[in-house]
Amino acid sequence: MYLLTKSILAGMLGFISSIILGFILIPVLKRLHMGQRISSYVGERHHAKEGTPTFGGLIFIIPTLIVTGVLLLTHKMDLTEDLKMVLFVFITHAFIGFLDDYLSHKKGKNEGLTTLQKLFMQLFISLIVFYLYIKNGGQTSLVVSTLGINIEMKWLYGIFILLILVGSSNAVNLTDGLDGLAGGLSAISFVAFSLISLMVGYTDMGIFSLILTGAVLGFVFYNAHPAKVFMGDTGSLALGAVMGMIAILTHREVTLLIVAFVFVIETLSVILQVIWVKCFNRRLFLMTPIHHHFEKMGMPEVDIVRMFWLFGLILAMAGIIFGVWL
Repeated sequence: MYLLTKSILAGMLGFISSIILGFILIPVLKRLHMGQRISSYVGERHHAKEGTPTFGGLIFIIPTLIVTGVLLLTHKMDLTEDLKMVLFVFITHAFIGFLDDYLSHKKGKNEGLTTLQKLFMQLFISLIVFYLYIKNGGQTSLVVSTLGINIEMKWLYGIFILLILVGSSNAVNLTDGLDGLAGGLSAISFVAFSLISLMVGYTDMGIFSLILTGAVLGFVFYNAHPAKVFMGDTGSLALGAVMGMIAILTHREVTLLIVAFVFVIETLSVILQVIWVKCFNRRLFLMTPIHHHFEKMGMPEVDIVRMFWLFGLILAMAGIIFGVWL
């Protein structure tokens, strides 16, 4: 009961502090003219969003770090080696995203870091994470007892970590195309991982996930249609990477595919579109990521987001069942 109360309190603190910071930060971003540049490839409805403040990921990143710090200082939370790695991944990917957003703003167009620059930085971070993971005695085997899987990967697990961090961070980044979509789906995913973590004994991961859930929900309050702020790469890269890191540290890598399957679909739609155009010289979807396909079909943005949230919620519940009885 004490653990449950502490976890709920952590989530509430994340939410309240995020709401307060958003109230303060959004007007500041407007005054600094930190507006989003909208791609010319998206529909005309999105062009009305030109100039909406970006860097909104700070609204949940800063509160998450502050609340985590307060709980650590008051001994309501332990600074475990796993938590150190999660914080490292969270902060470093937020920095990559912030740099990308800043360069986009400075250039005056939706082009920040190149793909190779992002990949190089993510590779460097993954190497550090793998070193810390091995140093702290982390297992290098992929185990899914429910499916009878136990594969010893040894040093290949380092490449596995890289693929998860790069894949999950970019998947959330691709999904961040409609008001509230990526934020809402991320909150659902982190609730799932918090419950899984608490039920299987990873208390530090569970409490951190709930802090982040509360903070992201506070952000969604401002990001829901019509969005007053966008999370930008600052937020999306950090959310995706830390989601992948929590899955690694709780040994629920396969569960990640279930909980975050909407993000997977969004990414696959882009990959399939490229393959289809190159092989058949025609499009498979009207536009990708796939949420834009539904827009092109004439579906209202709010309805698309609700549909994706509902699908994400169903998958999260399935992921919780699979993750706990893994």
